[in-house]
Amino acid sequence: MLAFSHVDSFYDRSHILHDVCLDVPEGKVTAVVGRNGTGKTTLLKTLMGLTDRMDGEIRLDEADLGRQPTFRRARSGIAYVPQGREIIPDFTIRENILMGSFARTDGKREIPPLVAELFPYLIQNLDRNGGVLSGGQQQQLAIARALAAEPKIILLDEPNEGIQPSIVEEIEHVIIRLNREVGLTVILVEQNVTFVRQAAHRFAMMEKGRVVASGEIEDLSDALVHRHMAV
Repeated sequence: MLAFSHVDSFYDRSHILHDVCLDVPEGKVTAVVGRNGTGKTTLLKTLMGLTDRMDGEIRLDEADLGRQPTFRRARSGIAYVPQGREIIPDFTIRENILMGSFARTDGKREIPPLVAELFPYLIQNLDRNGGVLSGGQQQQLAIARALAAEPKIILLDEPNEGIQPSIVEEIEHVIIRLNREVGLTVILVEQNVTFVRQAAHRFAMMEKGRVVASGEIEDLSDALVHRHMAV
């Protein structure tokens, strides 16, 4: 479905990704793991066209995304939930969610029924400003905004970072449900190996901007985790 072929990515003169080759199969959860600072977030930003320069090729269903502007990548069916969530605090919950709908190609500006099913609190408080929500509720809002785009692929960057423990399990359940029940393809950047093994079908281990190991989730051994993720 989605393929990175010999991708290099840069911020100004800083060379962050090096010769990345990665296949993301349709309908699966692919986890991107590794220590902090190894290029995991940059991989997602490169996919969305948010770095300064990219060499190599990114293809989605045989279409070349690598030279497309960010809005066209979003309209091709890719939704991004960034690290830190990046909701607009002075916008209401409704306004934040509807922002995602501008990536739809059918022109509809609506909150999908799925959002009400997954996040009833948001629907009950649509006129509250996003800035008053807790970290976990803001993460729910960021996922809801992504779902408003009606995506085929959702990118989740450290979705449990900075969230109160009472909501972590709920967020994890939502991620698994989006894949298993809704059928979304998921690229998940995550440090929690236990959750990765529960949620993902495949993994890519990153080290110094390179994919140093990848495969089925059963191949994510303790030895690999110790070698590339232990502090």
